[in-house]
Amino acid sequence: MKGFLLAAGLLAGVVGGPALAQQSKVGDWTIEKRTQDTHCNASRGYKDKEDENRDYVIVITYSDKAIVIVMIYDGWEWDKVGEILRADFSTDDADIMKKAKWEVMDKTTVRGIFEFDQSIMDRLSKAKRLALDFEDDDDDSIEMQVPRAGEALAALKFCEENRK
Repeated sequence: MKGFLLAAGLLAGVVGGPALAQQSKVGDWTIEKRTQDTHCNASRGYKDKEDENRDYVIVITYSDKAIVIVMIYDGWEWDKVGEILRADFSTDDADIMKKAKWEVMDKTTVRGIFEFDQSIMDRLSKAKRLALDFEDDDDDSIEMQVPRAGEALAALKFCEENRK
């Protein structure tokens, strides 16, 4: 699991190294701003007993220009790094974006980069689950649990506003 979190951080624009400038916890979310990073990120990893105890990881970071979401699922087996996939992106009760672009980062990881839009952040903050429904590929469609997302995003905003 720690390897997945490190990979998620690297894929979210983080360059390796253990030094932390700021770090806090919200439930099982980690909110951090590492000294070598430009922006803060919120990450959560868990094992799903109902899915063969597979690992799920999500990393969210944002700036005034973009929102970046990285999803890692060890049940995926993407073939082409750099491939652009299309998926409907939603929460348990609201659509975020139809046919959103997701880039394959490695065999178990996709990354979505969206122009900053406060309404996306508002929908994410109310979510209990995030879903990706890939076009023509029900096997790879996924739902990730994001409990306490609102609190995690509030802590992420605080981190971002106070980063040095």
